[in-house]
Amino acid sequence: MKAGGLKRRVLLQGGSIALMLGVHQIARGATILAVRVWPAADYTRVTIESDARLTSQQLVVGSPPRLAVDIEGIELNSELRELVGKIKPGDPYINGLRVGQNAPTVVRIVFDLKQTVRPQVFSLAPVAAYKHRLVLDLYPEQAIDPMEALIAERLRDSPSPGTGINNNGSAVAGIAPSPSPVPGAAPAPVRPAMPAVDPLGDLMAQQSMRPGPAAPAPPVLVAPSPLPPVVGTAPVRPVSPPVAVARGGATASRTDRIIIVALDPGHGGEDPGATGPSGTREKDIVLQVAFRLRDRINAGSVNGNPMRAFLTRDADFFVPLGVRVQKARRVQADLFVSIHADAFTTPAARGASVFALSQSGASSSAARWLANKENDADKVGGVNVGNHEAQVQRALLDMSTTAQINDSMKLGGAMLGEIKGIGARLHKGQVEQAGFAVLKAPDIPSVLVETAFISNPEEEANLRRVDYQESLADALMRGIQRYFAQNPPLARSRQL
Repeated sequence: MKAGGLKRRVLLQGGSIALMLGVHQIARGATILAVRVWPAADYTRVTIESDARLTSQQLVVGSPPRLAVDIEGIELNSELRELVGKIKPGDPYINGLRVGQNAPTVVRIVFDLKQTVRPQVFSLAPVAAYKHRLVLDLYPEQAIDPMEALIAERLRDSPSPGTGINNNGSAVAGIAPSPSPVPGAAPAPVRPAMPAVDPLGDLMAQQSMRPGPAAPAPPVLVAPSPLPPVVGTAPVRPVSPPVAVARGGATASRTDRIIIVALDPGHGGEDPGATGPSGTREKDIVLQVAFRLRDRINAGSVNGNPMRAFLTRDADFFVPLGVRVQKARRVQADLFVSIHADAFTTPAARGASVFALSQSGASSSAARWLANKENDADKVGGVNVGNHEAQVQRALLDMSTTAQINDSMKLGGAMLGEIKGIGARLHKGQVEQAGFAVLKAPDIPSVLVETAFISNPEEEANLRRVDYQESLADALMRGIQRYFAQNPPLARSRQL
């Protein structure tokens, strides 16, 4: 062989070896940056963040139920080892886990489960502050139905300290909810139409005719989610017995018509929302405000008919925008109130705002910017685009009606007036409109309330104060009552 040919052959072989080494390095090059666990009644999410896309294989094993996940192209490091300690006793689905190097470039994670699950495993591209993410969502084999959860929570309540708001907006003693979180619902197929019957009203009517207290529903384990410190303490509220009315010589709890208000605390889980200068997270503040508003709704009434609040999330976990709408429709909500505390690029922006849906363009460039920002929540929080429900949810979010928007504008106007009444600064003096995906339930008046700009240092400090949160909840409750005073809820089959 000529010297030139031998030289070319050596170079080619060397190039092949270099190429093989390059592939090997790529396969082993991914580094785990962080791991996070988000337990909730709806589902538990495990997120593994890395500097490169990960590939994985999973296997579900029964008796006892386990889930094995093999992640390829990585080596076990300290961040992955931390995953073991992040599993808490209150997790509804995970009892514990083991992690180890199963092969030179494969890490195996074995989840010991408390019940059989339907796992969804998918990857997310870098977005916002996140790099690549491998997401493991563990859903119950039998999805929790929002209506059944609301019924169970209602029947589980017992008289405890609480204060409500009567029809003229003044404080009255009433029944407060139990401290137990309201169980949510795992994603389920969207029903094209509302059910003809009203299971909540029917069951409550049956319960009201039974002697003695109703038996409590089995407890649902939900891992507690720590919230940021809040200045001050909540006021103690007086105890008052439940209202009762005589029906045909017998005494029964009033269940003529249950008024259901869906409260939607924005963001959650992987999606923290906006962050204030002092590190206050939007997802935590809006959940606190929603809890306070829930207390008032559960203790309130409309023309003698009891009210009930339903939370789209009751802990720190992510709920896709379409599922938030789906949950509200499933419980046949009369109103939908999404609660937020946004940020702007400069700390000078301030003031509260209320938004309704727009079928056409946004009412201002600021409203359009905010809607686009809020609609990106699914990208940050992490939606499994391969989920078979995605097309159904998109179809749902394409529906809107002129009547719904008109009613939403009335609700928003009532709320805006009450927010102004507590001395809060308004960003805009009228209800604005834009294409918020979360407001697109075609049959429920829906508004999105921006309580303040968390990016403004003064407003961030206000949002952390208990008395300010209480005032906000009072204002929103009075707005709801004002709306119902002028727009009585439609009749439904919630009668004894």
